[in-house]
Amino acid sequence: MAEPARALYPGTFDPPTLGHVDLIRRGVELFGGLVVAVANNNTKQPLFSAEERMDMLRGEVADLPVEIEYFRGLVVEHARDRGLSIILRGVRTVSDFEYEYQMAMTNRVLEATIETAFVMPSEAFSYLSSRLIKEVYAAGGELRRFLPQAVHDALVARLART
Repeated sequence: MAEPARALYPGTFDPPTLGHVDLIRRGVELFGGLVVAVANNNTKQPLFSAEERMDMLRGEVADLPVEIEYFRGLVVEHARDRGLSIILRGVRTVSDFEYEYQMAMTNRVLEATIETAFVMPSEAFSYLSSRLIKEVYAAGGELRRFLPQAVHDALVARLART
């Protein structure tokens, strides 16, 4: 049997949540290893720099065969440049699927050799998003159940300054 192909898991990860960590762990089980690509998204105003987000992710998945790196530009081009033929995407809701389906089909037109694998989150994280985390914090809510401890501490420290 052939060795499973590594996949690319791209995202902004601002901040990395327990849902992201769960998907990384499950992606490693599926593909044997992952390249986690932290994006610079010009349409978003990140709380953390790309380097801070990469460091937070490295701390949470140090025990796994995962590479954490920065990228800019099109995900499909980054996957091709890295020699990866699978893009891993988490899909929580029907609206997520609609958006991700459009992206996957566009990526297929741009690079037919790259497939997108959709993975449903674990039930405990099926509703979780980085945007929601920031909204909960802004409303005074408790975040510990949504974030790794180091990420929680960094988020509280960062938002306390703003």
